[in-house]
Amino acid sequence: MKLRIHSGRIIDPASGIDKTTELCITDERIISVGETPQDFTPEQEIDASGLIVCPGLVDLQARLREPGQEHNGTIESETAAAAAGGITTLCCPPDTDPITDTPAVANLIQELAQLAGNAQVLPIGAVTPGLNGEQICEMVILSQAGCIAFSNAEHPIINTEVLRRAMEYAASHNLTLLLRPQDSWLAANGCAHEGAVSTRLGLPGIPEFAETMEVTRLLTLVEQTGARLHLGPLSTARAVQMIGRAQFDGLPVSASATAHHLHLSEIDISDFNSQCHLRPPLRTQRDQEGLRQGLKRGVIGAICSDHQPHDVDAKLAPFGETEPGASGLETLLPLSLRLVEQGIMELPEVIAALSWHPAKILGIPGGTLSAGSTANICIFDPEHYWTVSPETLISHGKNSPVMRWELKGRVTHTLLAGRLVHELKQ
Repeated sequence: MKLRIHSGRIIDPASGIDKTTELCITDERIISVGETPQDFTPEQEIDASGLIVCPGLVDLQARLREPGQEHNGTIESETAAAAAGGITTLCCPPDTDPITDTPAVANLIQELAQLAGNAQVLPIGAVTPGLNGEQICEMVILSQAGCIAFSNAEHPIINTEVLRRAMEYAASHNLTLLLRPQDSWLAANGCAHEGAVSTRLGLPGIPEFAETMEVTRLLTLVEQTGARLHLGPLSTARAVQMIGRAQFDGLPVSASATAHHLHLSEIDISDFNSQCHLRPPLRTQRDQEGLRQGLKRGVIGAICSDHQPHDVDAKLAPFGETEPGASGLETLLPLSLRLVEQGIMELPEVIAALSWHPAKILGIPGGTLSAGSTANICIFDPEHYWTVSPETLISHGKNSPVMRWELKGRVTHTLLAGRLVHELKQ
């Protein structure tokens, strides 16, 4: 189908475009931004007057729960939620059931995503078989099966020698590791930031240095091996400083933070709100400000959802006994746009952190509207107010820490390879 999007403000940080103009699509690709080619006759048009047209969002971390936990969500349901949030590419961590440590599981995830047809799903392969932290997976074979990067999810690789060998393997084959910086011994059974709030509430805490000590170990290994490493999601200002220094020294390290950690802090758990039980935990307001400044300076390159849908019962127990995690696909964009409203960042910078930068971290051709690129496009109304509620969320997971918040900015259209996969019903 030949499609023309006109009268919208097109923002493409990758090519420096920020102007009101038109965009033409044919054969799943963008053929022009600006003037319509003389021989182009559109079969369909989208009037984007008053709307923002930007690259489809790229989410570095989203659990879709399939295979293995379909009662919490499926690839079809969660990619539909992603499309409603303007997300066209998702990375799925390897802690599925079975674990994504074989080509068969990686292929299954991609086939189910293709059948659903709502978004591109890129599986993240396991660093160690069964996420056991004891041996190294055949990462090259998994890469050939479509795994875009490698992680051990929330399962720590305690043995530093195994982690070193994994980094050497990844470096020798130009593979990217996505690791969550958390010392499992220090985090133990904690469920909140170790500080005044957790002490007052009687909740076991996770100290700041559970993150920073692991960052130290990982950065030291990167310095030794040259492996390309992405750390996230981060939760502490000190970790941001450490990674910023490593980047200044030329280490191939990138980082991400969740949209929730950019707006919430330990204060939000004060009434034992289990919706705010996250891992890593919400930390101090100083840490929140450190994450924001790290994003502004480019130390943190990407904002992710860290989407973890749960059934209702998972959040009904006492705070420490509930499941950590939040449903974040549909609130990723509007929460990020709040940074513009609050004067932290400019709109093109936020869009870059949601599209172009995560695509660069993964090394994939995406996050741009340049001529010849695949037509993965998000169109949103920056002035549309809406309230987060179980009724307005498409995801199976209704576990949002911003439930009942009024947010500004909502996706009106999402295109995947030139095909309309979401349109907001008026």
